[in-house]
Amino acid sequence: MAGGVETSSAVLSTPVAANRDALTHFAARLSFEADVSDVHADLELGLVGRVFALVDSRSDESWEQGRIPGAVHLPTRQIARRAAEGTLGTLLPAGMPVVTYCWGPGCNGATKAALELARLGYPVKEMIGGFEYWVREGYAYESARGSRNPATDPLTAPAGGAACAC
Repeated sequence: MAGGVETSSAVLSTPVAANRDALTHFAARLSFEADVSDVHADLELGLVGRVFALVDSRSDESWEQGRIPGAVHLPTRQIARRAAEGTLGTLLPAGMPVVTYCWGPGCNGATKAALELARLGYPVKEMIGGFEYWVREGYAYESARGSRNPATDPLTAPAGGAACAC
């Protein structure tokens, strides 16, 4: 043991970052990301569409399958074209902060959309977890067949609608 820490630790085989570096890193991550719980809280307060735009960057088929209430449908592949045509501003007012989402953690469509929007000058964050975690955490969503209110997956959030209070 060195300094009270087991030296064969897989976790500590790479040293822990200096505190100042950790502060910079984690503050930066929060400036780039929002989680589904925070987006839901802001949706409940009526802030989505007023304080920031929520952009669903998935395909038309995915949008029809399910989407977050208040989201704007803007597939990633259409962003540059709509900007060039001058029609992007009808969906997203210039300078309005934007939060992007796609399917889930295994999909980087929201990251690609955030990059395109950042290139166009929009302040942007990505909603980590995407639509998958929105549904898994039990938040209501809309689809071509109407509104849905799924059960909470107890592996992602407290059952019974309680907030995780992170």
